[in-house]
Amino acid sequence: MNLGSKGKKRMVLPTRPDPPSVEQIMEDINRAYPKDPVFSLLQESSEGFRSGSSSSDVEVRYLQSRRFLELNERLQEARADLVRRRDELRVVGESLEQSVAEVKDRAI
Repeated sequence: MNLGSKGKKRMVLPTRPDPPSVEQIMEDINRAYPKDPVFSLLQESSEGFRSGSSSSDVEVRYLQSRRFLELNERLQEARADLVRRRDELRVVGESLEQSVAEVKDRAI
């Protein structure tokens, strides 16, 4: 199997759409469900800042989000490492199969 670029058709991506207008953004916000996590977090944080209360919930969510992003990055690195190791094992396995075939041929 040839993994080179020969024979591959180049995919043409569609043009990037225009950004939404203010009216479209406002319409999306107004159509959001009351329990939408993004808007409920924004509402809670703005209410907390207005009332002068602590923002510990917002801080906890922020730290959880950062931890998630860090773990996701580590997961992606681990995935790339596993792919590299799999490829190395495949090469070693093929070499081993060749060696076994040579030993069998010599034994005959």
